[in-house]
Amino acid sequence: MAEHQVPSKTLWQATAAALLVGLVVLVTLVWPAEYGLDPTGAGKALGLTALAPASSTANAQPDDNAANAEAALAGQPMTVQLVVPANSGLEYKMSMVAGAQVDYQWDAGSRVYVDMHGEPKGDSTGYFKSYTVAKADSMKGSFIAPFAGSHGWYFENDSWEPVEITLQFSGEYSHPRML
Repeated sequence: MAEHQVPSKTLWQATAAALLVGLVVLVTLVWPAEYGLDPTGAGKALGLTALAPASSTANAQPDDNAANAEAALAGQPMTVQLVVPANSGLEYKMSMVAGAQVDYQWDAGSRVYVDMHGEPKGDSTGYFKSYTVAKADSMKGSFIAPFAGSHGWYFENDSWEPVEITLQFSGEYSHPRML
């Protein structure tokens, strides 16, 4: 019968040392480079936090160039091309302060359902106020935001073909985006 041997003290020490080294490497090198987490400060000192993807950095500072480009764009007349897939919908929104005005015009070339609405900033109840609900192929007008928040359009295409919408707007807004 084979004799069962108990691992030696040296093997246990080597295992503990390997675990300790692995933990140190994880905290000082991997976390800063991969996730932007730097509890020891070693990642910053070694320049590893710069390697972390921007979306994962816990203490990321805003990119000044991106902020300047967004500020220059905010409020400027814009034209966007939206493609609403068949039997689907999409939203296009912008941030506005209470009393701000936006002039708009959109053309879809075929009838779509549109709900032009706003959602108050900071509201978590799901409340929204519709300004226009209709089925139309185009629309032109202006609106004044009754409250600070996100305002824009929900377009729904109930046809079997994609619909391309040309949306033009100008006025007092920031952060235009498709949702």
